Amino acid sequence: MNCFVCFPSHGKKASDKTNGRRKGELSREVAVAPKPKPENQKPKVAPIGTTKNNEDNKENGHGNNNIAAQTFTFRELATATKNFRQECLVGEGGFGRVYKGRLEKTGQVVAVKQLDRNGLQGNREFLVEVLMLSLLHHGNLVNLIGYCADGEQRLLVYEYMSLGSLEDHLLDLQPGQKPLDWFTRMKIALDAAKGLEYLHDKANPPVIYRDLKSSNILLDKDFNAKLSDFGLAKLGPVGDRSSRLMGTYGYCAPEYQRIGQLTVKSDIYSFGVVLLELITGRKTIDTTRRNEEQNLVTWAEPVFKDPPRFPELADPRLEGHFPVRALQQAVAVAAMCLQEEPSVRPLITDVVSALGVLGTCCPDAGATSFDNPSPSPPSDHIMISANGIVHDDESLRERQRAVAEAIEWGSTSRHNASRCGSTSSV
Repeated sequence: MNCFVCFPSHGKKASDKTNGRRKGELSREVAVAPKPKPENQKPKVAPIGTTKNNEDNKENGHGNNNIAAQTFTFRELATATKNFRQECLVGEGGFGRVYKGRLEKTGQVVAVKQLDRNGLQGNREFLVEVLMLSLLHHGNLVNLIGYCADGEQRLLVYEYMSLGSLEDHLLDLQPGQKPLDWFTRMKIALDAAKGLEYLHDKANPPVIYRDLKSSNILLDKDFNAKLSDFGLAKLGPVGDRSSRLMGTYGYCAPEYQRIGQLTVKSDIYSFGVVLLELITGRKTIDTTRRNEEQNLVTWAEPVFKDPPRFPELADPRLEGHFPVRALQQAVAVAAMCLQEEPSVRPLITDVVSALGVLGTCCPDAGATSFDNPSPSPPSDHIMISANGIVHDDESLRERQRAVAEAIEWGSTSRHNASRCGSTSSV
């Protein structure tokens, strides 16, 4: 792909967490939220739990649909987390604190999110998250085990993701912490894209995630990625404009920030920001850098227009260990997702197709990485896929052509969008 769009500066800045919230976060009130239903009535949003193709669910092992979340008492969750001791605390954000716990009855290790009664997430967001995650099931969405609504207490119980968030391993590295290698980064990008694909294309009606960011992508012990935190998710299409901005500065699509226009393409833009973070190792908003480098997209946009400069975007912590052509393809996908005009951003299915090749290489295949990137790999380049199959140079070229074709599909998304109505505002 040879054409790239220059993106305007967002002009938004974020700073560190204070008083349990990130200053970079926008207002998090939910414009439309479902009301609780009597137990003897079926919720009107129940069709969310079904997919457009039930066979897809079965093939991917996503289990039975419409599985009700368990209810827990506050005492049960206090026991599970040793009365919410500091030693069990594994995370803290604008909605409250997250604790590691073990359920007494089953012995299952879980993550318990205790909502701050004075925080950003209220009853409406709590209900949205419970309903969404009770009805949506996919291997790349975090699994909601249950919830507690005793009195004023609001707690959510999730499967425990032992490696925390992508942010912990990409943007907030501790001294001596090993950076993610190239192939792990692309695998995480592919997993996140598959989760988004399920929300956009398999859930019926479609779901707009609205808060895709690195801190909401959780990792298990094998670096499998799952989307979490669905308090801001919205069914679509249900209207023309969103009455309030919700999300995080730097990740929100420009048209959403300007006029509140929310579509599935808003999620595509947010995904492009996350993919750019994975490529560069930089935060989307970083006030510790020089003024011209504080906004990640603004800093990268001149490079998008000059493909030979794509390797300049690679995270220095990779120390040159990445396939240059794969990097170029990943940057091209990010540039497509970050187009200012929503209609020309690719559909999520196109993104999954493009990343499908980049995310299937074996990270132990040393020949796929090289210290001094050049315009093209050496002629005797060998690639080993995740299933152990060795591909020679000719096979590699075939795979690269497949990636290029997938990106070309994305460039025609304006036509696909007009036919499928995927840009309908909500």
